[in-house]
Amino acid sequence: ITMVLDECLRLPASRERVEKNVEMVSRWAARSKSAFVNRAGYGIFGIVQGADFADLRAQSAKQLIDIGFDGYAIGGLAVGEPQSVMFEMLEKTTPLLPSDKPRYLMGVGTPLDILGAVERGIDMFDCVMPTRAGRTAQAFTAHGTINLRNARFRDDATIFGDTGLTMSYIHHLVKANEILGSILLTKHNLKFYQDLMRDIRLAIENGNFVEFKQRFIKTYTGG
Repeated sequence: ITMVLDECLRLPASRERVEKNVEMVSRWAARSKSAFVNRAGYGIFGIVQGADFADLRAQSAKQLIDIGFDGYAIGGLAVGEPQSVMFEMLEKTTPLLPSDKPRYLMGVGTPLDILGAVERGIDMFDCVMPTRAGRTAQAFTAHGTINLRNARFRDDATIFGDTGLTMSYIHHLVKANEILGSILLTKHNLKFYQDLMRDIRLAIENGNFVEFKQRFIKTYTGG
């Protein structure tokens, strides 16, 4: 997948600044599309911008659809705004994008972000969170995140994920700054995210996504 060149604004941003951004991103998108060489197995995605202005996101989406792309990304979210604002922008933007083309939310996110975005029509994601968390001793689990650097794991004989290794050993690796600790945590987190996406797909296919989402959130947050 080739992504067009765009500009992701920091929020908050003035309406005037966002208007200029949307127009520039559309011009760049048209130039990117004209320069793209069509070939089997490759595609090019446009990127909707517009910050937290729903009407400007609608304008951006229309301009990109008029150009025509193999898929459409939503950018400029998860950059510091509250989750509620991100979800509001998705609710107002995603329905405007072609339902027969992939819809990709850039730079997202936590498991709860992903579930909320899928519920609002998003198909694809990318994020550094699983790997960045792994490098800082954070592990994603069905019951939320844990920090293997914490002293409570020093003598924990529980097996960590599917590594066959104990929590106490992972704790030792982290405390000793052994690169193996980061590698194991990163692999664990990537598998957690892959399993989450697999389970989401199955829930959608089985027609019980809402129930799956509710169960996941209850377990993940301890609610």
